[in-house]
Amino acid sequence: MLKVVVGHSEDPDSQDAITEVLEHCINDLDGVIPQAGILFAAIDFDHALIVKEINQAFPKIELIGCTTDGEVSSGLGFQQDSLTLMLFYSDNVEIRAGVGYGAKGNPLEAAKQAVQQATQKCTNSAKLCITVPASYIEDGSTTNGELILQGLKLALGSEMPILGGTAGDQFRFTKTYQFFCNEVLTDSLPVLIFSGDIKFSYGIGCGWEPIGSKSIVTKSHETVLYEIEGITALAYYERYLGDRPPTAEHPLAVYEGESDRYYMRVPNTYDVETGSINFLGNVPEQATVQVTDISRDDVIAASETSFKNALANYPGTQPEAVLLFSCCCRRWLLGTRAKEEYQLVKNALRAEVPICGFYTYGEFAPLEPHGSSYYHQETFVTLLLGTK
Repeated sequence: MLKVVVGHSEDPDSQDAITEVLEHCINDLDGVIPQAGILFAAIDFDHALIVKEINQAFPKIELIGCTTDGEVSSGLGFQQDSLTLMLFYSDNVEIRAGVGYGAKGNPLEAAKQAVQQATQKCTNSAKLCITVPASYIEDGSTTNGELILQGLKLALGSEMPILGGTAGDQFRFTKTYQFFCNEVLTDSLPVLIFSGDIKFSYGIGCGWEPIGSKSIVTKSHETVLYEIEGITALAYYERYLGDRPPTAEHPLAVYEGESDRYYMRVPNTYDVETGSINFLGNVPEQATVQVTDISRDDVIAASETSFKNALANYPGTQPEAVLLFSCCCRRWLLGTRAKEEYQLVKNALRAEVPICGFYTYGEFAPLEPHGSSYYHQETFVTLLLGTK
């Protein structure tokens, strides 16, 4: 069995917020002691106080979490400047936490360290990994989400489902925090490993529509895109946008091989002299790409698509927990309509199920069921968990 509870508070006072969250969780736990938890918190809370209170309430808890760009739960729906905690208890599912340090300087080693710490406490083989690593370390210095994912794949195997999102700091882009047990960290890679009789499924959605013809990247280096089909990246974008500069409203769809599935890459900065565009993620040479166009209705509807895809692939009869990871760019572009993403998921549920999630600076999820995981942007990710 799997028992999952969620607490959520929008109280701005750290002590009052965590007291409210824990009271709600303890009441719903009905006497059982949770073995693990995931904490999502706005950037301005006293995070050290919050994790201390959680560990005092549950001294042996396997806890991970991070700061956010917005929080969601089945308790309060979509919020900003709030605090939400999901707790797990099971007698046949193992849930173990690990953390790697130095995620920016040596992401491969940090991933190995985190996975080893978690899996050495497991008696069963790992089946699922949730991760919420650092993004911004300090004053514009960032981790590399794709190298973090590469490290996790090396440590877990390339086919292990890896889901989650990178930490946020409410669009300040200066420093994010991660939580591991009783620690508050700034350059780390926390993971939660599930093993045993866990059932799960996942789905993704973005809502941007590719426009124009598919084209081949002819020159790029990591996150810098120089040429597509032999013309500069800026000139390629100008075919579709005219004089408008490339922005988050028109990300690049990057296709995986011959598949019609793609992941998104968001333009960050550009150089008029060279015609290059720097993206918030690698754009491989020889990749097939398309510029995309935004319809806010379609972007919102993608959250329901993500959930329904996850539900269609759920291997049991009824999920017992829902985790949501949505991109901060979606929240920014949707503005006051961002709350509709959560509401569509809530409305699509056939029963009352605990929901928890956050707005991220980059998402991790497979492109398709039983496929390898990718680093995404501007994407809505649904993860369903259960034992039934």
